[in-house]
Amino acid sequence: MGLSPELSSYKEKFKHFKFDREDGILQVTMHSDGGDLVWGFGPDEEAGFMFEDIGRDPENKVIILTGAGSTFIDNEEFGTGEADSSVPASVWAGVLQFAKRLLQSHLDVEVPMIAAINGPATIHAELALLCDIVLASETAVLADQPHFPNGLVPGDGVQVIWPMLIGLNRARYMMYTGQHLTAQQSLELGLVAEVLPPDALLPRAWELARQLLEAPPVTLRLTRSVFTSQIKQALGPNLEYGVAVEGLAATEFWIEKFKRGSVA
Repeated sequence: MGLSPELSSYKEKFKHFKFDREDGILQVTMHSDGGDLVWGFGPDEEAGFMFEDIGRDPENKVIILTGAGSTFIDNEEFGTGEADSSVPASVWAGVLQFAKRLLQSHLDVEVPMIAAINGPATIHAELALLCDIVLASETAVLADQPHFPNGLVPGDGVQVIWPMLIGLNRARYMMYTGQHLTAQQSLELGLVAEVLPPDALLPRAWELARQLLEAPPVTLRLTRSVFTSQIKQALGPNLEYGVAVEGLAATEFWIEKFKRGSVA
C-alpha cells in the first residue's frame, strides 16, 4: 500500500464529513447525524485530519465543500466538563493543535477547492472563504460570531483572513460588532463570486468543477499552490500567536451561548 490514501481508507473515517466522488470531483458535505453541522470539539478535531486525507489522495482533482441541511456552519456546542464558564489551559492546549491543523491542512490541499455556501456561515466561515471559488446561496449569511461577540479574541486565523479579503477597517468593524453580511453584501464586497438560488448552488459548483478539470492536472495543482502560498505567508506566526491569546481569553470566559441577529 502506498503512502497516498484511497477514498475507501477515509470514506467512513470521519463522523462529520460525507464524501461523494465522480470523475475526480470530490464533494465534501459537513454534517451532524446527516443534518446541519453542529461545530464542536468533534468536528474541530476531525476537520484538519480530513483535509490532510483528501489533499493527499491523488484521485481528487477538484474539491467541493458544502454543508448539509440549510446551513454551512451556524451552530456550535462546546463543553469543558467544568462547572464554571472558564476553560482550563490543558483543554486549550488541545484546541491550539486542532486550530493550527485546521487552516494549515486546508491550505495544504493542492487541488482547486470550490465552496458552496448553502446557508448561514457564521462559524468558521473562513473554511469557505479560503477556497478558490466561493459560491453562495441566496440564504447565506457570513459572520464571525464565536469570537468577540462571545468574549473571545478573534485569533484562530480570522484576524488575518478577513482583513486580507475585505480590508482591515471593514474586518475590524465586523468582528468587533458581530456584523452579519448577507449574500448580496458578500457579493458586493468580493467575498463570494456568485449568489444563486438554493437549488442551483450545487449544480453550479459541479459545473465549475468540470470546467476546471479541462486544465492540465499539473496546472490545476500549481495554480492552487501559488494562491495559497500568499495566504500561508500572511498567516505565518500570527496563527499560533492568535490562538494562544484567544486561549487566554477563554481561560477567563468560555462560550456558553451564541447571540443571534444581524448588526446593521
